[in-house]
Amino acid sequence: MELTLWTYEGPPHIGAMRVASSMEKVHYVLHAPQGDTYADLLFTMIERRGRRPPVTYTTFQARDLGGDTAELVKGHLREAVERFQPDALLVGESCTAELIQDQPGSLAAGMGFNLPIVSLELPAYSKKENWGASETFYQLVRGLLKNHAPENIKHNCQEWKGQGRRPRVNLLGPSLLGFRCRDDVLEIQKLLGEHGIDINVIAPLGASPADLMRLPQADLNVCLYPEIAESTCLWIERNFGIPFSKTIPIGVGATQDFLDELHSLLGLEASTADEKNNQSRLTWYSQSVDSNYLTGKRVFIFGDGTHAMAAARIANEELGFEVVGLGTYSREMARQVRAVAKELGIEALITNDYLKVEEAMAEASPELVLGTQMERHSAKRLGIPCSVISTPMHVQDVPARYSPQMGWEGANVIFDSWVHPLMMGLEEHLIGMFRHDFEFVDGHQSHLGHLGGHQEQKNEDFKEISLDQEKSDENPIWTSEGKEELSKIPFFVRGKIRKKTEKYAQQIGCRKIDSETLYEAKAHFKA
Repeated sequence: MELTLWTYEGPPHIGAMRVASSMEKVHYVLHAPQGDTYADLLFTMIERRGRRPPVTYTTFQARDLGGDTAELVKGHLREAVERFQPDALLVGESCTAELIQDQPGSLAAGMGFNLPIVSLELPAYSKKENWGASETFYQLVRGLLKNHAPENIKHNCQEWKGQGRRPRVNLLGPSLLGFRCRDDVLEIQKLLGEHGIDINVIAPLGASPADLMRLPQADLNVCLYPEIAESTCLWIERNFGIPFSKTIPIGVGATQDFLDELHSLLGLEASTADEKNNQSRLTWYSQSVDSNYLTGKRVFIFGDGTHAMAAARIANEELGFEVVGLGTYSREMARQVRAVAKELGIEALITNDYLKVEEAMAEASPELVLGTQMERHSAKRLGIPCSVISTPMHVQDVPARYSPQMGWEGANVIFDSWVHPLMMGLEEHLIGMFRHDFEFVDGHQSHLGHLGGHQEQKNEDFKEISLDQEKSDENPIWTSEGKEELSKIPFFVRGKIRKKTEKYAQQIGCRKIDSETLYEAKAHFKA
């Protein structure tokens, strides 16, 4: 039923489709009813790909349930292998087919196909999309490599020095429908190349089963997206002794830490900290006078675990924001997010209910929201600027241009994406402040198309206040003087100031709010 409302993650078979669609020479046979083919649109519309996912649906219908659906599965398995001739076959079922218990993986294993078959058991009623992608990638790597693990594990990350070659690493985790994965891979490839590190395999994005067989040839695994790759990295470390990096290079500080970690593990000469000052404009801006406008801005963060934690660090350490809310829908990463939130002195929000997130957002009264496309809609209703930092995303968050989140260039993209909404909010306020100047044309608007504090907008604000007051006789009443003073406050913090002023008035027993009450409330809350 969640699919009838907004949902942060789809069922786990969508995650399996992400891995299959990201790879070459892999095919996925999905036992599913006809309606589940909607999933194709995620790749053709959101990712804007010119080809549909490599998925064969059994597309059983209600009338098929009275017959032998197992034979239906076998027929589609046979047709898929003959037509697509994959190097590896994934077999699974959707949430509806799970109830029928046809066990398509077992059926495929008994059909005598001469290729690796990975049977996916993805509990649709207890797990979600990211877990499904992680489990699919893990099962595929494990299925291909389990018979090649050495009995005596002897791996040295610095063995490359004696072999007369450059160190090489695997980039693990990027996939389709991930947030800017395509561009992140390009940025990290460039970054590592500049530091003398070669790429062995990138997976699952663009990899084939033959590429996965080469994973043990790397000196080190780079886990770019823990939601997708961490379980695979752990398995490779246990069975082949290859360690993996723990730092995600999103933001200036994290990118420098990432390079330091890789240099230490691979035995390379330590990277210079001056590089970040030369590569990222975010560092320069944070040290400039202009950045004073951003200092102390209240920010609310919600998204997948990786991007939410990275955003919290950037906001707190690199832009001087005050993080007033932090949360994730990724329950598998709840512990790490809670730890980060605790360091910031706040309580983490772990939920997959967007209405609870919107409620928490309104309560925190931030001046900027960093979230998913759902938070963008919620922020719009609350009149708060928002920047999307995580999936789920809209097609507008999959730009055709180069727009990474990782590395030095990723820090520049983040700088633009986060700072511009706040600066445009300032523009709106300035238009509202100077609306009476003779040089202003009546009805002048900013590029955002808002009314910039003109009379029509002010009337809407007052109408909202009046409606709220009608709901409860206990609410204090705003005088015309108080309303006028409130209208001078920037629209993107007006709601927060209004709520705090009303709360202050109730605390002191004041029934009418004028300009003096407003100033007293601001002093009381240090707003």
